[in-house]
Amino acid sequence: MPRHAASMLLGLATALLTIVSHGVRADNAISPGFPYGSQKVRGVNLGGWLVLEPWITPSLFDATGNDNIVDEWTFGQLQSRSDAESALQNHWNTFYTEADFAAIAAAGLNHVRVPIGYWAFEVGPGEPFIQGQLPYLQKAVTWAGNHGLKVIVDLHGAPGSQNGFDNSGQKMSFPHWHSNATNVARTSAVIQTIAGMFDTNTNVVPVIAPLNEPAGYDGSDVLSVTRQYWLDSYGNIRFPFGSSQQSNTLVLIHDAFQSLSYWNGFMTAPDHQGVALDTHIYQVFSNSDVAQSQQDHINSACGQAGGLGSVRSWSPAMTDCAKYLNGRGVGARYDGSYPGSSYVGSCTGMSGPASSFSASYKTFLGKFWEAQVVSYESGAGWIQWLWKAEDGTADEWSYQAGLSNGWIPSNPTTRMYSNICS
Repeated sequence: MPRHAASMLLGLATALLTIVSHGVRADNAISPGFPYGSQKVRGVNLGGWLVLEPWITPSLFDATGNDNIVDEWTFGQLQSRSDAESALQNHWNTFYTEADFAAIAAAGLNHVRVPIGYWAFEVGPGEPFIQGQLPYLQKAVTWAGNHGLKVIVDLHGAPGSQNGFDNSGQKMSFPHWHSNATNVARTSAVIQTIAGMFDTNTNVVPVIAPLNEPAGYDGSDVLSVTRQYWLDSYGNIRFPFGSSQQSNTLVLIHDAFQSLSYWNGFMTAPDHQGVALDTHIYQVFSNSDVAQSQQDHINSACGQAGGLGSVRSWSPAMTDCAKYLNGRGVGARYDGSYPGSSYVGSCTGMSGPASSFSASYKTFLGKFWEAQVVSYESGAGWIQWLWKAEDGTADEWSYQAGLSNGWIPSNPTTRMYSNICS
């Protein structure tokens, strides 16, 4: 899940995962563990669990009593090791359990996307990251299999940070992943490990995403390294057996914040098969986005319809009011507390617990949710960010809260506003 930096630069609007036609529908070389193209993808992201994000679990950060702890790097660096380890262990044990996977399946969903950082696999000298996530990734796959869910394993953070976002593990003004060959080699080694973990379990783990959101907007150097890394990742994911034998794993590459046309002809059949392109667009991370009316947000969602090979990742949120969404200690554009923004409205009643939401706001959330579902199911389907945040936090983003409070139906094929995009 991207945050303020990319969105501020690009002014993007909802998140789109485009399954390239040659990568799935015309690909006879692999047999994915899900019938992409013939069955709709309906899923959720399990953000904030195995990679910390301050806005998803603000109390975890507030409990440190240190305002300089803003990401997982500083979480391990700026407090006692024992305190950090204890907090993380409790978080991993409790934030997601098999009951969540059962609830996700019961809600009629079929996919979960699980972000994980490189430090779960290896930590270099001087890096303060705390390990222990891997058993929970394995549990996630087991629980998903138990309840008929498919898993997208998403490498969310790379050494040196691929984008400088807090959700890459280390917040910084300019990323360093691409400028150090050792960083890239370490990342490739992690992908080899992930591919090897699940190469014979593609019925449950049909997709691996080798890196979330490399910052292509930072220039040609980033893009050059990223393009080569995608090629290397294809080899690592599709050929994990040390032979010419191929896996049935779909390779999901991010667009590095470039236009779809930039990637035309890249990793196409017959040389590359089973490849998908992931494009992220949001409606809350720019001044113009948060200034839109409710109907403008709905119209924008409806305008995203089309594309037989598209699966889209998105949120019903219309503001950036969620606490720490733009970074710990950083304000919101919507209420003008974010640097360089202008007041649009009060954040009171726009984020936090659903109990603070008005009936009309809940109705809008339902309409916006449905508009996006209708639009995105004209393609291959959708994955909402996210299943849940901490209790009483960012409920407008939460699928779980939407179910509990009535703006998301118990069956995702139910339409409460049948003409929403007419």
